[in-house]
Amino acid sequence: MAMTDILIPAATLEDVVRRVFSAAGCDGPEAQRIAHHLLGANLAGHDSHGVVRVPRYVEWLQAGFVLKGQSASIVADGGAFLLMDGHYGFGQVVAEQAVRTAIARAVANGSCIMGLRNAGHIGRVGDYAEMAAAEGLISIHFVNVGGSVLVAPFGGVERRFSTAPFSVGVPLPEGPVILDFATSLVAEGKVLVASNGGKPLPEGALIAPDGTLSTDPHTLYGDYAPGGPRNPANGLGAIRAFGDHKGSGLAFMCEMLAGALTGGGTSGPVEGRGRITNGMLSIFLSPAHFGDKPAFEAAARRYIDWMHECTPADAAQPVLIPGEPEKARRADRLANGVPLPPETWGSIRATAVALGVNIPEGL
Repeated sequence: MAMTDILIPAATLEDVVRRVFSAAGCDGPEAQRIAHHLLGANLAGHDSHGVVRVPRYVEWLQAGFVLKGQSASIVADGGAFLLMDGHYGFGQVVAEQAVRTAIARAVANGSCIMGLRNAGHIGRVGDYAEMAAAEGLISIHFVNVGGSVLVAPFGGVERRFSTAPFSVGVPLPEGPVILDFATSLVAEGKVLVASNGGKPLPEGALIAPDGTLSTDPHTLYGDYAPGGPRNPANGLGAIRAFGDHKGSGLAFMCEMLAGALTGGGTSGPVEGRGRITNGMLSIFLSPAHFGDKPAFEAAARRYIDWMHECTPADAAQPVLIPGEPEKARRADRLANGVPLPPETWGSIRATAVALGVNIPEGL
C-alpha cells in the first residue's frame, strides 16, 4: 500500500459501488453482483479489475456499449457442450449465468465445455474458477477481448492482442488452488491504476512505436487529465506480452479459442466495431467422475506440501502456490480496509456524486 492510499472498509466500498450502479439504472441484484465482483477483485489484490473500473463501466453503460438487464442465452446445446451469448450485458452478470449453467452440466455429467460470446467486461477471471471449485470442479478458462487491441506480440511494436486472460482452478477440501493472469506483462487495468497514482508499472511493461521500453501510462493512453477518462485509443504504444514468445503464443491461442471459436470475434481488426466484448472458452471437469477423487486430493496435497518445502531464494519470501498471495491479501483487506489511490477514489466519488449517490462522511 502506498503511503498516500486511502483505506476504505470493504463493506462501505461495496455499498457505494452498489448504489452507483443502482443509480445508473441497474436493478438490485445486478448492481449487487457487479459491486460484489469488483470488490472481490480488490480484496484479492487484483486492483486492475476492481473498483477502478466503476467510472469506465458507467461511461460504457451511458454510451450503450454495455447493456443493463441482460441474460445469457444458449445458442447451441450439445449436452456436455454449450455455446452461450451474453447480448452485451454486464460481464459480471452474464458470465456468472453462463458459468452456473456449465457447472450444473459438469456436476451432473462429469464435464462440460462452455463458450461465451458478446459479454461485457467479465472482470477477474479467477472469480469464475473459484465458483467452479466451490462446486468441486476443476476449470480452465481462455478469455479474449474482441475489438480491443492493446498488446504487442513478441518481436513487434504494434498492437495485435487483447490482454487475453487465462485461469485454472483446482478444488481441494482445504481451499481451491487458483491460477489467474493476463497474458500481457500487465493487465490494462494495472496501467489504469498506475495512471491514477497507484502502483507503478514494472520495468519494460510498455513499448513505444520506436521499440523503446516504458513504464509511463501515457505510452498507452496518450494525453489525459488527472482524474479524467483514459482511452487506450489515444495512445501510440502497446503493452508487452509476458514471457516473450511463450506469453505471446498463449495470447494467440486465447484469441483463437475465446474469440474465433465462440464467434465473438478476435481482438482485431477493429474497423466497424462500436464496443469491446469478452469471449470465453471454459472447460469444467469433475474429479469425482474422472477417477478416484480422494486419491487425486491426496496426490495434490502431497505435491503442495513438497512445493512449500522448497528452499526459497530469499529466506523472507517463502515459495508459494497459485492463489496464496490473493488469500493473504483478502484476509488483510477485509480486516484493515481496501487501499485506493486518491485519484482512483476521486474518480469514483465524482461518478457517484454525478449520479446523486451520497458518500459516507469522512470519505
